[in-house]
Amino acid sequence: CFQPSLFHHVAQRYYSHFRLCKLSIVCFYVQLCETHTCVSSLQSDYHFEYTECDVLGSRWRVAVPNKADICTGLPDPVKGTQCTFSCNEGEYLDMQSQQCQKCAAGTYSLGTSVAFDEWDSLPTGFVTHGVITNEGNDQTDCSNSTWTPKGDYIASNTDECTATLSYAVNLKQPGSLSFEYFYPDTSIYFEFFVQNDQCQSTDSNSRWMRISESSWSKYTVELNKGNNVLYWRTIAYSLQGSAVKPVLLRNIQISGVAYTSECFHCKPGTHSANPGSARCTPCPADTYSNKGATTCHECEEDKYAVVGSASCKPRPACTSSDYFYTHTPCDSEGKTQLMYKWIEPKICSETVEGALKLPASGEKQTCPPCNPGFFVSNSSTCEPCPSGSFSNGTVCTECRAGTEPVVGFEYKWWNTMPANMKSTLLSFVMAAWEVAGEYIYTTPGDRDTDYLMLTLSVPGYRLPQSMVKDAERSELSRITFVFETICTADCKLYFLAGYNQWNNDVVERWNGRNHKQSYSYLIQSNSTVSFTWTFKRTDGTERNYSADVAKIYSIVITNAIGGVATKCRRCALTSVKAGSACVLCPPGHYMVNGTGACQKCPPNTFIRTDQPVGEAACIRCGPNTTTNKVIKCEILACLSDCILDLRTSKGALLHYDFSPLANVTSVHSSPRFTSKGLRYFHRFNLGLCGTEGRMPASCVDNVTESGREVKGYVCQSTVVPSDIRSQSLVSSQPFLIGDSLIGVTTETTLGNISSLQWMFAAALGLPDVLFYYKSSDATQSCQQGRSATVRMRCDPTVTAKNRIMLPSNCSEGTCDGCTFHFLWQSQHACPLCTKNHYREIVSACIQGIQRTTYVWQQPVQCYGGQPLPAQKVSACVTLDFWLKFGVSTGAVAAVLLISLICYFWKKTRKLQYKYSRLMMTSGGRECELPTADSCAIMEGEDAEDDLMDLTKKSFFTKIKSFSRERTSDGFDSVPLKSSSSRHVFLKPRVFS
Repeated sequence: CFQPSLFHHVAQRYYSHFRLCKLSIVCFYVQLCETHTCVSSLQSDYHFEYTECDVLGSRWRVAVPNKADICTGLPDPVKGTQCTFSCNEGEYLDMQSQQCQKCAAGTYSLGTSVAFDEWDSLPTGFVTHGVITNEGNDQTDCSNSTWTPKGDYIASNTDECTATLSYAVNLKQPGSLSFEYFYPDTSIYFEFFVQNDQCQSTDSNSRWMRISESSWSKYTVELNKGNNVLYWRTIAYSLQGSAVKPVLLRNIQISGVAYTSECFHCKPGTHSANPGSARCTPCPADTYSNKGATTCHECEEDKYAVVGSASCKPRPACTSSDYFYTHTPCDSEGKTQLMYKWIEPKICSETVEGALKLPASGEKQTCPPCNPGFFVSNSSTCEPCPSGSFSNGTVCTECRAGTEPVVGFEYKWWNTMPANMKSTLLSFVMAAWEVAGEYIYTTPGDRDTDYLMLTLSVPGYRLPQSMVKDAERSELSRITFVFETICTADCKLYFLAGYNQWNNDVVERWNGRNHKQSYSYLIQSNSTVSFTWTFKRTDGTERNYSADVAKIYSIVITNAIGGVATKCRRCALTSVKAGSACVLCPPGHYMVNGTGACQKCPPNTFIRTDQPVGEAACIRCGPNTTTNKVIKCEILACLSDCILDLRTSKGALLHYDFSPLANVTSVHSSPRFTSKGLRYFHRFNLGLCGTEGRMPASCVDNVTESGREVKGYVCQSTVVPSDIRSQSLVSSQPFLIGDSLIGVTTETTLGNISSLQWMFAAALGLPDVLFYYKSSDATQSCQQGRSATVRMRCDPTVTAKNRIMLPSNCSEGTCDGCTFHFLWQSQHACPLCTKNHYREIVSACIQGIQRTTYVWQQPVQCYGGQPLPAQKVSACVTLDFWLKFGVSTGAVAAVLLISLICYFWKKTRKLQYKYSRLMMTSGGRECELPTADSCAIMEGEDAEDDLMDLTKKSFFTKIKSFSRERTSDGFDSVPLKSSSSRHVFLKPRVFS
């Protein structure tokens, strides 16, 4: 006569108004039914529910019809149990008697918890939907991008839509949520969070799930009392164009609910034999069960079943992939036996036509040698050498005085599994890796999806005594292993490192077939004490690729606590502390081979920590880099203080100061788009230069819970736009490009790193300054490690400090994936200005003032340094003054010149006259002097020429003699000097 949902809603809403007596509730029933045709009810036509609790913690039990036309014959409401009432595990609340009852055999309950472990369909209460991401195309249809039940688990979407799975639950008391997930692919982002009924997220340390490539991971979170909405959300980014693996969920369990009114049937493959079970037990191998089973049934002899199977399968014929071989420990004769074993559980049949038999075991072989650091004991087993000694695998030898043992682990012979290594298979308790003398290999598993794990545990690391003083700069430890994978399918080998066996981060992954090769991993923290190799053949659930195998030939780990010594190293002659067996050379010295004497390193070099003996231990710094100025030869690499001098090809010396660009700077690659138009890009962080106190560039993974971070000069991470996720920035897949500075030069090649000119437009004027960086982390594709070049180009017009460009032909910054190239344009990349970069301009003299102005040489190719000098003002003389001075000087010079001409003309006339007289008196006789005609001065003769002045005259007297005038009669007065020093003036007479 009315809708059950309508009654339930109204009864819950108005319960407080008529809870005073049950008669009121009965009347409410009658009023609802007065206008409808009523049908009497049977006990199967209704079920019981509790009303909401009131402020006193009380509630009522009411009957709710299962059909729309039932309204009579319903039981009256009765007082319910207190709201704090609950049942234990294995029990349910019988609403008829309101008492807890045990679950029957074949069923189970969790008491105040609910669990979801069957995913044949979406359980009641779960909601899933897909929406397009804001960055994507609005026309994209995401209606089918949802979480999909797959039987034992539920799988997320693998496209670029956002898929959400949600479940709302009301807890009567504080509880918890736990679930198992499998998150194998970093190309998909997976988050989990909880919201209350006001859509407010509850506090959580991290909502991003941790990558779990090798096994199912379990996640647990506390829930508050009241309404809780649980969200699992994923979005995929197929950055490499490959298929994305979905996130898997299973075994969701929520505690804190009030009660469960029914028990759940055991799912197929499990059973519960006794009443009151809290959970169901998986059926053992070669047995099966149906839903709600109380016992498991045996398979027929020619069929098999794995653990937890719902049915049996026919046994296939045995092949070579169904067994494996191993070796027994060495006996007293130094022999080992080759043993063959079936893979457990055995599913093949030896009686089927064409089946192989298990090869005969017991063949004796010579035991392989002991590993370095061990010796052969009396019982023919390999024992570690005592402390302070070393061995090559035969006998132990004590280290000599002045040396120290180099401890670690070196495994290259595999007769028995080392004590600190463990082999496990996730599906079953059996050995996944077996020893085979020269290598250790993966055994054929039960299924191709099995994860075969090999774990190496290390207590910690300790530097050799000679390196303790330089602990902050020395290499803590390094693990190196040689491996090979032989696969016909898409197998995968993972290498993981972490702080225990179950909390590891994937360091490297190899897909498919890989030839024999070596891989090294630098250990930077003492908390990294677990290393795991995990091999998976394929994603198929069958056993079709059991012959695919991974082999590890050797494993070497250095500076391990509890390790053994493979050699001893020399130490110098300075004791570090009392009782130390090792002594050090002074800072900046290396040990001379064979003598133990200390020799000083050449200038501008640093010591190799792995080889402190011989001059080769001193590594010379690259161009324009230097070691620590305080204590040389004690750092692991050379540095640049950002200030350097470079000489051009023309011989000019340029001074550079890159300090303003030393801070960490970021640059993004051009955006890339997935097949559905979602955008992402690569971000590079650069720390150009600086001394030891510089802040290194760092890249972090904030997607997973691990929060992996790398630091160095240059690093890269993949960045997704922030509107994809609720975080401000999503960064993943970080790796180092350069952790050491090789050198700074204008050359385009340094070592084996080249920065080709065609990558960037040619520079005009000054050559580019190149910084070369190198990373020691080798990868599968970059066996020599990654490297980077940063080309610094002078551009005085660029004021920004982050104008960095990538090569136009290689938009990802690299053309080969190993060497990255950057062009950094800035005014701070210009050389410092000097007086050679400007010229002076002198103005005309105006009103006695002359100005000298200084301007930059064009084009300007410097910045900072010596500033442009200020304008200079000086006094000067105008042109009028010089003109007047010149005219006056010219006039005086002209008068003087005329006077000199006149004087010399007169002088010349006198000389001519004398010469004529001389010629006349000679009479034409050659070579005879004329005789004197008279002692008097004849007419025309110059008295000055014949004057004999026997006394010294002054300068003024001589002047007067030149200026005297002749007498009025035309004759000159000539002074004569007598012997009595008295002058007599005679007037000449003319003789006929």
